[in-house]
Amino acid sequence: MFIRELQNCEEFIAGDNTILREILHPDKEDLKIRYSLAHAVVKPGETSYRHKLKNSEVYYILEGEGQMYIDNECADVRPGQTIYIPPNALQCIRNIGQGDLKFLCIVDPAWRKEDEEIL
Repeated sequence: MFIRELQNCEEFIAGDNTILREILHPDKEDLKIRYSLAHAVVKPGETSYRHKLKNSEVYYILEGEGQMYIDNECADVRPGQTIYIPPNALQCIRNIGQGDLKFLCIVDPAWRKEDEEIL
């Protein structure tokens, strides 16, 4: 059995300038998974850097209000929504609320620095 507490995951600033905690990653634990799972935070009024991933990504919004940008599309996002981001799509998310925008990020196959391009 593998159980991890979010507060025990090291917090750092990701390449896209979000506050990130990696929860699950097959390269960091002996887990039989292909994907990675992270918890992200964007502070009020901030926007993640525009970036692309070679792999698909899914965001699940936990708290806050945001605007998601994928290629030439923009949509407001809120808790309970899931956002699919296709491989190589230009993406960023902006916090338009008063509190932190918190969301889970799933990357499949697992996120690797060499698979991300910050613009």
